[in-house]
Amino acid sequence: MTFQQNLATLPSVDHLSGLDIFNAQGELVRHIPAVVGKLGSLRVYYALAQRFQQLDAQAAQLGLALFAEHVVDAKQNPGKHPNIDFLFQVIDTQSVLSVTPLLK
Repeated sequence: MTFQQNLATLPSVDHLSGLDIFNAQGELVRHIPAVVGKLGSLRVYYALAQRFQQLDAQAAQLGLALFAEHVVDAKQNPGKHPNIDFLFQVIDTQSVLSVTPLLK
């Protein structure tokens, strides 16, 4: 499936203003705002948070599958897709992060 097809299967984020991701020390390591251009990433990360209650290597692998064709572009162009790059980092470092959806 394509990224757009995957998005159609994910929960809505209309009730969110964003999502924060924290490391084990409680430090904010990533913020995904609910703004145009980031809504797809927000939906992916929110779906992962709902399914896994954390962001770890297993969740990140599913996240990469959901990003579909954008993963190849991210590998070829590091920095172009920072929210995909972050999933690579979670896998590479075997991180276990907490995810907090931010309600409007």
